[in-house]
Amino acid sequence: MSAAPACVLVTGAYGFVGAAYCAHLEASGVPYVGAVRERPGSESRDEIVALGDFAEADWDGLFVRFPIRHVVHLSARAHRTHDDAAEPAREYRRANVKVTDRLLASSLVARVQRFVFASTVKVHGESTAPGIVLKESDPLAPADDYARSKAAAEDRVRQFGRDLGLPVTILRLPLVYGPGVKANFAALVDAVCRRRILPFGKIRNQRSLLGIDNLCGALEAVRLHAAAAETTFFVSDGDVVSTPELVRAIADAFGVRSRLWNVPPPLLGVAAALTGQRAAIRRLSSSLAIDDARIRRALGWKPPFTLGEQLARMAAAS
Repeated sequence: MSAAPACVLVTGAYGFVGAAYCAHLEASGVPYVGAVRERPGSESRDEIVALGDFAEADWDGLFVRFPIRHVVHLSARAHRTHDDAAEPAREYRRANVKVTDRLLASSLVARVQRFVFASTVKVHGESTAPGIVLKESDPLAPADDYARSKAAAEDRVRQFGRDLGLPVTILRLPLVYGPGVKANFAALVDAVCRRRILPFGKIRNQRSLLGIDNLCGALEAVRLHAAAAETTFFVSDGDVVSTPELVRAIADAFGVRSRLWNVPPPLLGVAAALTGQRAAIRRLSSSLAIDDARIRRALGWKPPFTLGEQLARMAAAS
C-alpha cells in the first residue's frame, strides 16, 4: 500500500477565508486536512476533521494521523464590534495566542516544512494619517484586545522560527472581501444594492483591500516559495481606494446606480455622534493603507484579480 500524499493543514476550514482556501486547494488538486471545531452530519468530506475546542485539541494526534507537510493557520477569534464575553481580552488570548502556541509546538515536533500564520494589519493600529502608507517594518501599535492578541501570536510565531528553526511566514491582512463576506463589508454592499443614500461623497480616505481569490493565491505563494521563510508580508489588491470609489465599484459590479451625497466630513462626524454611529462612520472615513511591495519583490507575486473583477465574482455568487 502506498503512503498517503503529504497534505496541507488548514485551521478554521469553515470560516470565510478557510472555506475559500480549502476550495482553492481542492480545485488545484492539493490534498488538505481542514480542522474545525464541530463537524455537522451533513458534512461528507473525509478531509474535514473535528477537534473540539482548539485550545485543548489533540494537535499531536492529528499530525500522527495525517502526513501534514504545511500548516496554514487561519483560525482566530475575530474582531467584534460588540463583544459580550465576560473577559474579552482573556478570550482573545486563549483563541489567538494559546491555540497558535500549541499548534506551533506540534508543528515543530512533526517537522512541518512551512507554517503560515494569518495576522492582521490592525497590529499597526486602526488607521493611518492621510498620505501615509504602512510598511511591514513600521512600529506595531495594536489598539484593542483583538489586535493585541494577534501581535502576541506573531511574537510566538517569530520565536519558533528564530529560536527553534520552524520555517514560518506571517501574512498581515487588510479587510478581506468576497462571496460570503459578512459584517461591515456585507452591510455596505447591501446598502448600495438597496440604493440607499450614502453620505460619503466628500470622504477622501485611502484604504487597502484584499479580495478572497487574491488572498488564496498569496497563501499558496508563501506556502511554496523558499524566499517566504522567516518573513512577514503585507498583501493587498494593490491600489488603494476611497470609500466613494469603493461604493461606485460595488454599484458597477452589481448593476445598480450609486447614490452618494456630498456631506462635509465634519458634519458627518456630528451626525454620527448624535445617532450613535461614530464607530461605523470612523471606519468608513478613516485611512488604512499598506505597501505590499515586499511580497511582490521577494516572491514575484502579484494579485491575479482587480477590485472590479473580485466584486463581479461577488455579484455573480449572490
